[in-house]
Parts: sequence; C-alpha cells; structure tokens
Amino acid sequence: MDNFIVSARKYRPATFNSVVGQSALTTTLKNAIKNNHLAHAYLFCGPRGVGKTTCARIFAKTINCQHLTADFEACNECESCVAFNEQRSYNIHELDAASNNGVDDIRNLIDQVRIPPQVGKYSVYIIDEVHMLSQGAFNAFLKTLEEPPAHAIFILATTEKHKIIPTILSRTQIYDFNRITIADTVNHLKYVAQQEGVDADENALNVIAQKSDGGMRDALSIFDQIVSFSGNRITYQDVITNLNVLDYEYYFQLVNAFLSGDVSRSLLIFNEILNKGFDAQHFITGLSSHLRDVLVCKDPQTTILLEVGADIRERYKKQAESCPVDFLFQALKLSNDCDLNYRISKNKRLLVELTLIRLCQLTDEKKKTILADERPLAIQPITPAAGPASPQQQPQPQAQATVKQTQPEQRHNPVQSSTPPPPPARKQERAAVTSFSPHRPMSISISKPNIPAPTTQEMPAQTAAAQETFLNEFSDDALKSAWKEFAFEVSPDEKRLISYINTNEPERIAGSATFELKISNSMQERELNSFKRDILSFLRSKLKNSQIDMVLKMNEVNEARKSLSPEDKYKQMVSKNPVLMKLRSELGFEID
Repeated sequence: MDNFIVSARKYRPATFNSVVGQSALTTTLKNAIKNNHLAHAYLFCGPRGVGKTTCARIFAKTINCQHLTADFEACNECESCVAFNEQRSYNIHELDAASNNGVDDIRNLIDQVRIPPQVGKYSVYIIDEVHMLSQGAFNAFLKTLEEPPAHAIFILATTEKHKIIPTILSRTQIYDFNRITIADTVNHLKYVAQQEGVDADENALNVIAQKSDGGMRDALSIFDQIVSFSGNRITYQDVITNLNVLDYEYYFQLVNAFLSGDVSRSLLIFNEILNKGFDAQHFITGLSSHLRDVLVCKDPQTTILLEVGADIRERYKKQAESCPVDFLFQALKLSNDCDLNYRISKNKRLLVELTLIRLCQLTDEKKKTILADERPLAIQPITPAAGPASPQQQPQPQAQATVKQTQPEQRHNPVQSSTPPPPPARKQERAAVTSFSPHRPMSISISKPNIPAPTTQEMPAQTAAAQETFLNEFSDDALKSAWKEFAFEVSPDEKRLISYINTNEPERIAGSATFELKISNSMQERELNSFKRDILSFLRSKLKNSQIDMVLKMNEVNEARKSLSPEDKYKQMVSKNPVLMKLRSELGFEID
C-alpha cells in the first residue's frame, strides 16, 4: 500500500508561475532576480495558507539555480535544484521560531551564517513564525539582520506582523500576501480534482472555497476530507452535510416567507434548522449574509460582489427581482441588530424568533403605508354666518378636496324678485384655512375650475363619515389597554418612561376624551411632555378618536410640599428632630 500524500503537499507550487492568487508578489520577486536586485532580508506576512513559506522556498531555489529558464524560473535539472527537490540542500536552512525563540538559538544561527555555501551563490535562511521570537532574541538578531555576510539572505515569514518590533521591520523588504479569492481557489480545486480523477460539482467546490476563508492549504485539506467521505464523486449535498453548512435553500425559503408574511412557515424553518444541530447565531449571521447577497443582485453593477456558483447566482437574481429595496434595507437592519444583541440575550431563541416575526411584518407595514397614502381626504364644511345669499355669491368651481367654503350656498332656488339682494356683510368673508394633522381630516382649499365643487347634499354625509372614523367612543379599559401597549412602541433605552407607563394608569375625565396622568416631580413632567406627541398620536390611532388629549397633574402631597416656604420646611424638620435648632444656633446658619 503506497503512502498517501495530502493534496496540500502533493500539489504545493514548485515555480513562481504555479503560485495561486499572488501574481503581483511573484512578478516582483522574478524581476528582482532578473535585474539582480536582491535584498539581504525579506519579510513575508499574511494570513495562513496563502503561500508565504512556499514563495520563500521557490525564491531560495531560484536564486541558487545554475541554469535559469528564459522566464527566470528554476530549471529543476542542475545540482542545486535537484538537491532542493530531494530535500538535501545545504544552501537553504529553515528555522521554526516557535520552538527556537531564545537568545541562544539566535546566537547559534549567527555563528552558522558565517559559513559560506558549498554549492551555489547564496545561503538562504527561512525563519517561519518569526513573531514568536522573544524580545532578547530580536535584539540579538538586529546587527546580523542589518549587515549580514554577502552570501546570506534572510526570509522571515509571519502571520502577525504587528507583533514584530519596528527595528526588525525597518531592516527588511515587506511583502504583504493577500487572501486567495474564491474564484482562484475554485479554479485550483478543479485542477486538483482533474488530476485526482474526481468528479466535483462547481457549487460544491464553491462551498469548500468559502469555508477555507482565503487559505489554499485549508481548501485542499477540506477537499481531501470530502473525497474520503464521498469517493470520486463530490456533490453539493455531500459538502454541506460533511462540513455542517446551512443549505442556501433554507434562506431562499425564508425570504419567500418574509415577503408573503408567513410567520408560521418562518418559525418552522428555524425550528428545523435548530433540530439539525445548527447554532442560532450561526443561522442569523447566515441570514444577514443572504440578505446582503440579495441586495447586491438588485444592481447589475454590484452583482460581481456575489461569490457563488453560476446556478446559485441565478437564483439570487430571481429573488432580488421580487424583493423591494426598502424591505431589504429594513431586513438587514433587523438581522444585524439580532446578531448584536444575541450574546447579551438570556432567551436567545426567543430573540431570533421575534426577529423572524418582525421580518414577516415588514411587507404588512408597507401595505398599510400604501393604503394610508391612498385614503381619500375627509370633507368638512364650515357653517356660514346667517344672512341672505345672492346669485353672485355662488361658490366658484373647486377641487373635491375643498372642505371650507368662503360663501354660503343656497339650499333652494332663489326667488325671482325685482329687489336686488343686499350686499354681503364684510364679516362673512372668510379665507379658507388649510390645517394639517396626522389624525384629523385634512382640509385643503384648492382653486381648480375644471372640477365642480361637491353639492350640499353630499357634504353632510361625507362629514358624518369622517366624524364616525375619527370620533369613535372608547371605554376606560380600552384606554388603559392602549396605554400599556404604548410601552412596546417605546425604545428600550427609554427605561424611565417604560417604568412610568407600567406603574401608572391614565384617569379619564368624565364626559370627555381627555385623561389625566399623575406625576411626582418635575423630571416626570419633562419626560412626559417630550413624548406627549408620540403618546397622543399612538392613542388616537389605536382608539380612532382624534379628540384624545393628555393633562399632567402633580400629586397633592408633592404639590403641598412644593408650596412650602423654606421657613415652613425648617419648622417641620425641627418638629421631627429638635436637635436641629441647637445645631443651627451653634453654627450660626441662616434660612434663605
């Protein structure tokens, strides 16, 4: 049985051209070899699995090659290249700084640097995870790193550049390696699968690339794991089952449930996800990512930001067509708020379920807003002052939205008479007033000759309908219930207001729509006055009565205490504690 070699080692790049996703850096290194501009120290930094150590080895092999190709790559035929490929080269030295991080280890390295190479031009020292060196080791290494022998070249590799002291950074050429993109990872996985005789779906390879988070070594390790699980045929379902990844299908179904307002369906999908062992926070972060992907598909210019397979991309585009932009903005905010509050929540499942319910209600709120905008304007005439009318006083043609008349209308046909009617009194001339209120019928005076004004027979009926809509009777219990419901509309940050609502109830004044609220201090008065408009707006809409009003009343005990003079307060205090009189006389205090 042959020894198995993992793909990360078997398909490790051996030339600059075979390095995946780092073309800018490899081109720079090849040009440095071409122009013979080799520095004495390099620092390769970047995330794990992006090719730092691999590029260091290729660079060390290439600068010692005796017969470079026309493309300035190693020939793999000379003695230096063969020795490197067989891992017996004496010109290339690799040091693990994680286990050799002391001052003595650096001193041994400095002594070794003095020995010139036996074969080739340069002795290359690759120090991996250099950030693990101690402070003393860094200081001991400074002089040699700045002025090494002519034959010595240092290549330092690290994943945490911020841990390296500035004096080391200033003595090296720094190369920052990027994360490998999903497209580059998928293309390389296709190549590996073809070499291994594995039939792999592109969507499956795409999930592997996303799971690797920009690291090629991780992607190849996951690829080997999936091959061990499913054999020579890798499907999308095999990958999501083995890696415990949430299927795209769940999120597509959830968004459809949100758009249709199906709360039950969304909760059942969430329950199914939990039963499969997925974490609720992992689910909500995935939902945020899905909504983001749907949003970027709304515009063809941003579709390139979507890093998925071709089939999944088409599904995103199709769903984006049915999702309003406002819905996506609000849904993203709700899901992001849920993610932020998840850690501090004590009932985490309830938090996620409430978010799903709110998401299902977004489309209902949109429909209510549209219906409110399309609601016809209420018509309410002004009762004119008593006095005879004349034919000249007939109202001019107006729009249907006209609700106040500047002159009275005649209810009967005028009687023909030779005596002309008296001129109208000046006090009867009134200008139409336009009033705007979120809960009262809107009154607008518009002059528009092409549309006739509503007849007097229509106006009383319309006025009655408007009064029936906005002047509904309500009970004391309904008022108290609506008062409690207002607490759920208040932001959680307004804790004082919520506490006051939960501990106090409005008292309705008999025979009116006005209610009283008892307060204990001026702070409560300011708090309630600042929210008075919101309170009345909610209650008027809830109880459908635009006459509801609120009055604040100070408690009698507090009012009496507030009316006492400083002298009276002092007398009350002395009556309870006579020692205060003696203390006042000894200290010579006066009452202001």
